[in-house]
Amino acid sequence: MLWALLRSREWSGRKFRRQHEFGPYILDFYCAACALAIEADGGQHFELAGARADEERGRYLESRGIRVLRFTNLEILRETEGVIAWILQALEETTTS
Repeated sequence: MLWALLRSREWSGRKFRRQHEFGPYILDFYCAACALAIEADGGQHFELAGARADEERGRYLESRGIRVLRFTNLEILRETEGVIAWILQALEETTTS
């Protein structure tokens, strides 16, 4: 569902890639022009091992200048408009920075 919105440049004006390789990781969605990664997290991310791996991944990406936005699958499904608003805000911040 999120990919259908991201791949259409109509609402964001930005190109996103899906399943983009970056170093040892594969990013769910990535906008190279804005150095913005969007991660859609399922249940495994709420377990201790998953949370630790996400922290490590986040530090790695941020140390390379990539901003990471994380949303749960439930947020994406139930609060789609809010998720889109967060993404648009992040895109706007990279444009004005």
